[in-house]
Amino acid sequence: MEIKKLTRLSMLLALSVILGLLENMIPFFSGIIPGLKLGLANIVVLFVLYTFSSKDAFFLSILRVILMGLISTGLFSIRFFLSLGGALLSFVVMALSKKYTKLSVIGTSVLGSIAHSVGQILVAILLIKQGLMIYYLPWLLLFSIPTGIVVGYMSKYFIDYFEKRLKINF
Repeated sequence: MEIKKLTRLSMLLALSVILGLLENMIPFFSGIIPGLKLGLANIVVLFVLYTFSSKDAFFLSILRVILMGLISTGLFSIRFFLSLGGALLSFVVMALSKKYTKLSVIGTSVLGSIAHSVGQILVAILLIKQGLMIYYLPWLLLFSIPTGIVVGYMSKYFIDYFEKRLKINF
């Protein structure tokens, strides 16, 4: 990998971690629905997916979860595994959406947001061994759509800005 690309991806990874840390400070529906977040770090994941490659976006997503685990949630904690499960399923769905559908970045973001919620609930059911966790899913899905739309619009803005206005060749 060339040094310019590695540097850009490293800065984007740092940005995604910073967004994740900032998001942890926002009391978004604090305590009402466990696991509910805006997903601001996914702006960076979508940006990398659409401007670099699926492979780069995958590694960025996984490294972000690991770094966030080290910094805030605790590596190998339940929150870490919930985040990892959501990130993995979300990435797979977004990569498949980009490759095999004609959905926009916004549509791909909504699918990724929904998949993240499903991934979290699946991991919660496996780790806690409590099938009742499934009752959180409708609430998470209800909020996945608007948060996916917001993240999608922000991602689209940054993708368009860097590709058209700055004419940066990623």
